[in-house]
Amino acid sequence: MGEENVEETVALADSVPVGTEKQQPLNSVHGAPKWSPFDWFRMLAEELHWSFVYGVVAVYGISQGLGGSIWRVGSDYYWKDVQQVQPSAAQVYQGITSIPWMIKPIWGLLTDVVPVAGYRRRPYFILSGILGVVSMLTLSLHSKLHVAFALLAMICFMASAAISDVTIDALGAQNSITRPTLAPDVQSLMGLSSSIGSLIGFSISGLLVHAIGSQGVLGLLSIPAVLVLSVGLLLKEDISPSCSLKQVFDNFREATMTMWETLKLPQVWRPCFYMYLSLALSLNIQEGMFYWYTDTSKGLSFSEGSVGLIFAIGSVGSLLGVILYQNILKDYPFRGLLFWSQLLLSLSGMLDLLLVLRLNLKLGMPNYFFAVIDEWVSQLVNRLKWMPILVLSAKLCPSGIEGTFFALVMSIENVGLLTSSWGGGLLLHVLRVTRTEFSNLWAAILIRNLMRLLPLLFLFLVPKSDHNSTILPAEMLEQNNVLEPNMIPLERYDIEMASLAEERDSNLPEKIERSEDDSELVSLVGNT
Repeated sequence: MGEENVEETVALADSVPVGTEKQQPLNSVHGAPKWSPFDWFRMLAEELHWSFVYGVVAVYGISQGLGGSIWRVGSDYYWKDVQQVQPSAAQVYQGITSIPWMIKPIWGLLTDVVPVAGYRRRPYFILSGILGVVSMLTLSLHSKLHVAFALLAMICFMASAAISDVTIDALGAQNSITRPTLAPDVQSLMGLSSSIGSLIGFSISGLLVHAIGSQGVLGLLSIPAVLVLSVGLLLKEDISPSCSLKQVFDNFREATMTMWETLKLPQVWRPCFYMYLSLALSLNIQEGMFYWYTDTSKGLSFSEGSVGLIFAIGSVGSLLGVILYQNILKDYPFRGLLFWSQLLLSLSGMLDLLLVLRLNLKLGMPNYFFAVIDEWVSQLVNRLKWMPILVLSAKLCPSGIEGTFFALVMSIENVGLLTSSWGGGLLLHVLRVTRTEFSNLWAAILIRNLMRLLPLLFLFLVPKSDHNSTILPAEMLEQNNVLEPNMIPLERYDIEMASLAEERDSNLPEKIERSEDDSELVSLVGNT
């Protein structure tokens, strides 16, 4: 039994890629369990470097969380009040602005295989920041911008968000591979940052829209873009060797082949297909609900501040979902988590139906109070569904093209979101839900809730493994020397060490007796 343990230890040591360090216990510092959030953040900063933690907070917390929540409220009011379009059209436009998220593999390929000035990540944060500043100032400073140009500016802003997202995701996936025990913690850090940022953003978004208008609010989003730019200036990153044009082409070809070979694996394409279906079949009718919330004649006549507060309290539900996942649910199998979260998603949607039919009044609950509860429950359930999907997506990424493949998986999911958004817009159009007509909104909600049950039929595509398991074959998790030029391939490392050992052995005195004290021989081998 002891010899088997020794052999397993040696085998594990031999299988560790070059440059990989021994893992520290999860949520611990110097071996002692830590439950304080401050100790948890400190542990992540020590294990993964503070600049990565800062990047997650800046991108997920401030840019996507804070900025994304302000964007949601500001853009909704922009389409409704400034451009004055129908809810079905606004739903379609919101889907079009998500196109940059569907081509995330392009951004991922660039960050993985095209270093700029020797850096693979930093320049793309800088590009993202500049693009975000320019696009938001354009929307803010032009009072009568044509719909087409407004849509183009929003697409550029979404491209800025997608570039920074795929770059930080690449770093997160890379850290999840080199520190597999920290993979859930990395995603929890991203989820917590996003939820806290959303809570703050939604809390002030309505007040900001009321104070400075939707265009002024969109102009403020240039500030988070500046912080994303600062991530590119502060991020700790090793300089990669310069690549010729031929090397870049070879890297693209190698990355594409690796992506295709990975995507063909049943343990990869099956969960990807499920993730697409689970999102596409959950029709998005958000714009119809928003127009109904704010309509003064047939709707609930909520003010800007009221709408922002509803979304803010919903962010508390999202934050609670991250906390529940991190402390209770992260060790459960993927399939079980996704089953219950999808079922709860369908059931929670019935709260919208009760609100639209005003059945909440018969229960003695005011409209606004019930709308707050509705949003809180919805965000909680959505976060419980989203967290295992993120961890599963990170575990599908082969080493060396983490950013590219994670972006590919995310783009598949974004295609699902686009399908959901356009399907919801079509549903609103067919049911004749307009800026002033909401009599069939209840039917749209009911159809959406029933369709949310359909992904349960495809749950067999999701692996039964838990969050601590490895999904990809071991050889796909080794460092890829084509896309990681600064890493020494494990095979070449073994050959070089064997050569050094032989050279050292050739210099030893020929009169060494093999039967002499074993300690001398062990000492010589150890020095070698």
